[in-house]
Amino acid sequence: MEHFLDGFRNFANFNGRATRTQYWMFILFYMLIYIGLSVIDVLLGTIVLAGIFSLVMLIPAISYATRRLHDIGRTGWWQLIALIPLIGAIVLLVFLVQKSQGPNQYGEPVNAEPSVA
Repeated sequence: MEHFLDGFRNFANFNGRATRTQYWMFILFYMLIYIGLSVIDVLLGTIVLAGIFSLVMLIPAISYATRRLHDIGRTGWWQLIALIPLIGAIVLLVFLVQKSQGPNQYGEPVNAEPSVA
């Protein structure tokens, strides 16, 4: 939950880096809350709660993904590749799951993740 709340603390921070753990924990809690709100919307017969939540989370999600892409040495503009149907989303997913790199033009690594051999 700490990584999800960190998304709000740094909602407009497009500088720096975010590890795989930070990014995917943010996405996990985002999806769990979205699914819960969608279920409530279905029970109430509306689309208001999930829609408002998605709008509120738009900027934090973009900034977290930008910091994640910085961690692998790419600019945040690579998120626009998701606009290409199917192939773009797959390429972006591959980028987001890549292992963190050492120091790069976006700064020092946030913390050391255990390496998978």
